[in-house]
Amino acid sequence: MKLKMSDYEIIVEKNSIRGLSKHIKSFYTYDDLFIVTDENVDELYHDFIKSVLNEFHLHIVVIKAGEQSKTIATYLDVISQLMDKGIKRNHLILALGGGVVGDLTGFVAATLYRGLPYIQIPTTLLSQVDSSIGSKVGIDLPKGKNLVGAFYHPKLVIIDPVFLDTLSKREYNQGVAEMIKAGLIANKELFNFFKDTKRVTTKEILMAIEVKRTVVLKDPFDQKERMLLNFGHTFGHAIEKKFKYQTYKHGEAISYGMLIALEIGIKKGLTPKHLYESIRHTLEMNGLIKKPYFKIEDLKEDIKTDKKFTAEAFHFICLSDIGQGVVTQIKVGEL
Repeated sequence: MKLKMSDYEIIVEKNSIRGLSKHIKSFYTYDDLFIVTDENVDELYHDFIKSVLNEFHLHIVVIKAGEQSKTIATYLDVISQLMDKGIKRNHLILALGGGVVGDLTGFVAATLYRGLPYIQIPTTLLSQVDSSIGSKVGIDLPKGKNLVGAFYHPKLVIIDPVFLDTLSKREYNQGVAEMIKAGLIANKELFNFFKDTKRVTTKEILMAIEVKRTVVLKDPFDQKERMLLNFGHTFGHAIEKKFKYQTYKHGEAISYGMLIALEIGIKKGLTPKHLYESIRHTLEMNGLIKKPYFKIEDLKEDIKTDKKFTAEAFHFICLSDIGQGVVTQIKVGEL
């Protein structure tokens, strides 16, 4: 299945990775390929990727796995290694890994030599349904997540569900959280799928991608509709930062963030009260939350550097119903 974005295609198909060389050769004429990946993916897929891309001369940069690598220091180190390996402005970079690898590599591609072509090859469920779609790239700062970045289109996104076979249950669940979010803001059928703990198929992956694709095509630069994708993320990012990106993974953090968003929506009269228990139960059943839940007052200071803040207030996402997200504005003092 091919999905068309404004400037690139998304290929969603099992074993599509085996056709990677053909896709690359359709627009790239050089022998050298540069790959950025993390140590976990490299351990699992190093030999496989070399066999798939055996017609190219590969230069591989390996970073430590985890959000702690999405920093200025790692960004500079990756650039230094790529330059030492001889990368030039017309060379192609492959981002092979989860969201951290994709965001970091995309930012390297956007900025090194003022722009290099790159391909996203997401290997986690979370990155397949979320971070690889929409052209947002960037790194974290000590003051918050994704505060330095750009909008930069890849040449291609290859989404192959075969990579999901090597994910741990906890890592898999992080993608489930983003899919539940997608269902809550725009696709009731997708949300209802997760009321049972079934394994996702290509169908559900496509449904989640289509939610994001539709929103991004309407609002590519995050000025209006695209903000809906941040449901649960204001407080979720605050939780990740508060615990130094170690205790809670992204999907878990935004799941607690979604509960807080429901509470705020109920308080503002935007969200029907009965939604809370249904959503809470679904998140808990999928292994994403457990008591005690976070309280708004414990995170107020941590949300002040959220990138959704304007000078007067910040944009906040609530639900008016399952499958219907709404954008509102809130001042911290109103919480």
